[in-house]
Amino acid sequence: MRPSRLSLLKKRAALIQATRSFFIDQGFLEVETPIRIPAPAPEAHIEAERAGNWYLQTSPELCMKRLLAAGCSPIFQICKCFRRHERGEKHLPEMTLLEWYRAEADYHDLMTDCEGLLLALTRDTVLQMGNRTIDLTPPWPRLSLDAAFERHAATSLDHCLADGSFEEVLVRDIEPQLGQNTPVFLCDYPASQASLARLHPSNPARAERFELYINGLELANGFSELTDATEQRQRFEGEREIISALGRQPAPLPEPFLRDLAHMPPAAGIALGLDRLIMLYTGASHIDQVVAFTPEEL
Repeated sequence: MRPSRLSLLKKRAALIQATRSFFIDQGFLEVETPIRIPAPAPEAHIEAERAGNWYLQTSPELCMKRLLAAGCSPIFQICKCFRRHERGEKHLPEMTLLEWYRAEADYHDLMTDCEGLLLALTRDTVLQMGNRTIDLTPPWPRLSLDAAFERHAATSLDHCLADGSFEEVLVRDIEPQLGQNTPVFLCDYPASQASLARLHPSNPARAERFELYINGLELANGFSELTDATEQRQRFEGEREIISALGRQPAPLPEPFLRDLAHMPPAAGIALGLDRLIMLYTGASHIDQVVAFTPEEL
């Protein structure tokens, strides 16, 4: 192993330990849930890896929400997750995710958590990334999707949703502009792009979902949770129809989750990519630099 890679692995270990300490100090309970599950949440843009007749989790979300329904809160987990066809400079098919959930909270509370976590890991208000300095002084800007499209795209958000170019324009025109000097929360996603999130009370065409960006890199995805089991079932069925239309076999519905969802309190939850976070904090240019082995090395 090259000395440079060993050095990054040592920094990785220290950052993960500091992350764990942050949440424990905040009174969170660390939990472990099964990695192999009978049914993941159906999401058209995420393809689960088969493991026999079951699936490797794409996220611990469903099990962690069931713990919320059972009275466990606040909770966090650091775990492995798996997604097919995700490979690139910032993507791995096997990744390490940090997820945390709070009862009686909404997505604004999660944004505050993000600010506290990154400041705790930095031990300063500045994150140095090569020649670029990222100011971590909170509060960080909250930018709505509608405003982001007005500012950085040649057409409106609603137009892109109508012609099917939403994802293309977001990745090409908007994401590279985000978080260049300070982290940015990109907020209030279209309802069609937030299948597990609560709709915005003042605008049901938008959902209480955000993503955190630093230096053009998406780091976390959080939202106020949908707790209506009937509506969640309908959204899942819609996702399964899209999956079928794409030529894939949809997984069964996660019935135990839907059953327990009726008992879940108002809550908010978030997934943060630890591999990407470690890239930012170590100055790594490629995700391969911050893991012990890449898929190609196995």
